[in-house]
Amino acid sequence: MKRIVIIGATSAIAVETAREFAKDGAALFLIARNQRALDDLASDLNVRGASANHTACFDALDIASHERVLEQAFQALGEIDAALIAHGELPDQEHCQRSVSRTQDSLTTNLVSPIAFCTWLANYFEKRNVGNITVITSVAGDRGRQSNYLYGTAKGGLAIFLQGLRNRLTPAGVTVTTIKPGFVDTPMTRHLPKGPLFASAETVGKRIHKAMLRGEAVVYTPFFWRFIMLIIQHIPECVFRRMKL
Repeated sequence: MKRIVIIGATSAIAVETAREFAKDGAALFLIARNQRALDDLASDLNVRGASANHTACFDALDIASHERVLEQAFQALGEIDAALIAHGELPDQEHCQRSVSRTQDSLTTNLVSPIAFCTWLANYFEKRNVGNITVITSVAGDRGRQSNYLYGTAKGGLAIFLQGLRNRLTPAGVTVTTIKPGFVDTPMTRHLPKGPLFASAETVGKRIHKAMLRGEAVVYTPFFWRFIMLIIQHIPECVFRRMKL
């Protein structure tokens, strides 16, 4: 993989993944909402060995603009070998419960926007019969919990979408990788108390890099979250609905 698009490139996990690809000498097209942060990241990746860095800003809520941003990536890189979709937000659940507009914005950012990017990328790779689409979802999407069920709704819906997309694109030789991190120590989780289940963004980024190169299907990271979520998924609903999670 030598030509890679990273959407949400300035998020902590995406930065660490980009650094791994920079070590490989990849040419990167970095997309995020803050140009200054993009410029800083591009400089960092140049030092680490990236063969080229291009940047573009986008607004996750402006779905119509997404295709134009991807067109810039196609023009800059010539062709694309893989794409990582890493943007999203952790909304205030109580705020969303009180506001339909805030709920809509969160679902657009975490679900509709990634699906839009995936749709355009899928059509591009399908015509070429090669490529990889990797999307960061979350273990929160494996079961709805009262503390973050809006976030879980978006991530769960996205995981189902990716499952169907993988089924569609496999015959074309295109791989679709679903990344399901557990707790990760990033700016998005700075308000949460840290415990032994938290992983570093560097650990998760390295795992994503490996998964993209291998074209893996579904990756829980760290690995033990697969077993944790398996247990949670099998708690009977009559018990689960009374739990404070």
